[in-house]
Amino acid sequence: MMSWITPEKPAILLAPMEGVTDAPMRALLTERGGFSFCVSEFLRVTQTLLPPHVFYRHVPEMNHGSRTPSGVAVQIQLLGGDEEMMTLNAQMACELGAGAIDINFGCPSPLVNRHDGGASLLRYPERIQNIVSAVRKGVPASIPVSAKLRLGWESMDDIFVNAEKAILGGASWLTIHARTKAQGYTPPAHWRYIGEIRRRYAIPIVANGDIWTREDFLKCQEMTGCQHFMIGRGALGDPSLVHEMARQLGIPQLRGTSAELESYPFRQEPESWEPLLLRFSELSEPSSKGYHYTTCRIKQWLKLACVKNSLPWFNEIKKAQTLDELFTILRSLPSSKQMD
Repeated sequence: MMSWITPEKPAILLAPMEGVTDAPMRALLTERGGFSFCVSEFLRVTQTLLPPHVFYRHVPEMNHGSRTPSGVAVQIQLLGGDEEMMTLNAQMACELGAGAIDINFGCPSPLVNRHDGGASLLRYPERIQNIVSAVRKGVPASIPVSAKLRLGWESMDDIFVNAEKAILGGASWLTIHARTKAQGYTPPAHWRYIGEIRRRYAIPIVANGDIWTREDFLKCQEMTGCQHFMIGRGALGDPSLVHEMARQLGIPQLRGTSAELESYPFRQEPESWEPLLLRFSELSEPSSKGYHYTTCRIKQWLKLACVKNSLPWFNEIKKAQTLDELFTILRSLPSSKQMD
């Protein structure tokens, strides 16, 4: 039996980040412990019923009970504006073994928004309710259906209408990213709106946005009153953050219990990153996309980590063209202390 979100039980979710938190990354982060479950990158629904192989390619964990290799559940996220096709694809996902469905009303990508998906639906509250309701009625009652929202398209106050509509549609829980579409990922996140929604409704509310450090987490927790959180960029920038959050929330650490793994904050030195990057490359090997893709993914990950951390050695890593070259450079670098 998969464990999803319940009002009385704290949870930490790994955020869906297109092209970032894919299956190898989900495998890596969940084998280290701390996450209650993952949400997959969105599966784009247009005017067709997607065949099974598309689901399996996009979320390969569906071949294994919709769990990562370490046994952590993966929720399937769908994105689209056609309620009938969203329902049919949700039904297909459930037939293939999905244990929960999430509906994306938050993606700020201009390309996605121009094609009636993601945050573009925030301008049409009735459609949010209709899509959630159609999917909820179309899948078995035992399958949770949740929705991910931003505060609005331009106005933060839109969240009060959109959240209500998603709840009226039958959402099992809401994940709220505390910025509008217009804000993109520009700081700050406006967590107080999440707190107001949580106080209004009985269903679980998952707080998301700009949780990079323990201090961010504690402030978000204080402002929202939430005990359910979603992190993405923060988990990649500091791989020890999820363990610190789990400790604060009293979530048992079933995996990743070594002192080194649980130390917070993560030491942003080349030698600390090496085992993580090596393991990620091992988990990425079965991918048909090849080693060049994995090299680019590692550089993408480290670049994201630079958003909030000083990684002066990343300038050297950027020069690598192959995996072998990347690790040769990494091992030749002095520690951060030596570079000061």
